Amino acid sequence: MKALILAGGRGKRMEEHSVERNKCMLLYGGMPLIQHSLEHCARIQPEEIVIVVGYLAEQIINYYGNSYQGMRIRYAIQKEQRGLVHAIETAAPFLGASDFMLFLADEVLLAPNHLAMMEEFSEGGIFALCGVTIPQSPEEVRKTYAILEDEGGRILRLVEKPRKPLNRFQGTGNILLSNGILDYIANTPINQSRQEKELPDLIQCAIDDGHIVKSFPVGGRYVNVNFPADIEVQVETAYSGAHVEG
Repeated sequence: MKALILAGGRGKRMEEHSVERNKCMLLYGGMPLIQHSLEHCARIQPEEIVIVVGYLAEQIINYYGNSYQGMRIRYAIQKEQRGLVHAIETAAPFLGASDFMLFLADEVLLAPNHLAMMEEFSEGGIFALCGVTIPQSPEEVRKTYAILEDEGGRILRLVEKPRKPLNRFQGTGNILLSNGILDYIANTPINQSRQEKELPDLIQCAIDDGHIVKSFPVGGRYVNVNFPADIEVQVETAYSGAHVEG
């Protein structure tokens, strides 16, 4: 099992905050955004960490170097910022034949259940396991993706940035993926509004092909940092009282 952290985007919606600084190096909760994902990696102890970098890549590379808490880091350079699916495609040579846990470097998750999530995935039979949370406001679901599943927890449909919340579950970028997901990149349709391939659509291709994809309650408070207001509201107090798995 490897860990894949996507940190290649420009972060244009962050406005002046990300002009001269990589979005994922902005401080949040007392540390760079990307470090929250690295801390999660430290708990699950993957074989190695692959980080996809692009815009101002040297800021991440120079800061973290080739290891974090004893875990090897390798960097995949995304020369063009063409979305998350393209970033995963960029990382494919570094992933080899390994399954991997995906993290988005602009996400913050408190009290994660990653170890339990990995345990369920390791039991076999699941192609992908999507980490979901229950936000305080249902409107938060519109910022990421929604899921529709059957009574057994098998996901039938993923909906990128739904116009209306379909239910109380909000999908996150904390996802465990079989290596076979890489085979679906070429078949993933291009989103007409964003003109790039979307992560939910990649996973939907596997679902439509009959693979088992399920959801997993990945943790407590979740923040997807996309706008200046997200970075300006810090969570130091939340971290001081949060339980994080050891």
